[in-house]
Amino acid sequence: MSLSRIVMRLARNPGTEFAGGDDHRGYALTAPLTADGMLDEAAYAKVKADCSVRRFSPDEEAVDGRLARKGSRWFFDYDQTDEADDEPVHRLGEHRFATGEYVTVTDEDGRPLTYKVMEVAPV
Repeated sequence: MSLSRIVMRLARNPGTEFAGGDDHRGYALTAPLTADGMLDEAAYAKVKADCSVRRFSPDEEAVDGRLARKGSRWFFDYDQTDEADDEPVHRLGEHRFATGEYVTVTDEDGRPLTYKVMEVAPV
């Protein structure tokens, strides 16, 4: 089992200020993947301390956090003592992390935004 670095950039989101997408906004996460690109839940249990996320955008400092899970719900957590900062990821356990795939993340304002997987590489 090894960890992968996954880079997702903001895709087109019609009806928002990001209608055309934005390559300068996104997430870089480190997580274990199965051979077919799905999150490896069994491996995650063993390496969750190494599973991280970095949110980046041109108008704010990058924010570091962790990939976390409660039951079947996956989310990005930036402060373990504050649940208000959690960013849920829609059906993350069902997503295939491969270049060109799409993932929906609910941002800090509660909006679901779509991101495109741009890179998947072993760490």
